[in-house]
Amino acid sequence: MINLTDSALHAVRDAILGADQPVSGLRIMVETGGCAGYQYKMGLVSDAEPDDTVVEREGVKVFVDNQSHELLAGTVIDFVVALEGSGFTFENPNATSSCSCGKSFG
Repeated sequence: MINLTDSALHAVRDAILGADQPVSGLRIMVETGGCAGYQYKMGLVSDAEPDDTVVEREGVKVFVDNQSHELLAGTVIDFVVALEGSGFTFENPNATSSCSCGKSFG
């Protein structure tokens, strides 16, 4: 199961409320690429796909396709505000390696 920290939950909720189009939740997926083998992809979506796993916390829905779900099981997603910039971070227990930017893993 994927877990969002309170900070990530707040950031996603703000993004959903500020969207120009109706949004049902956040899609998180893994694609081949990046400097470590796989890269995280995120985006707001209007609907779930038929094969999605839906994780819901405090009214915020996260959609994960079946292929990505295996690679993301147990991942904790946080939203960090720092001098270098703000953004989502992933603590993925399935990653055996990661790049320095934290957006790619192997």
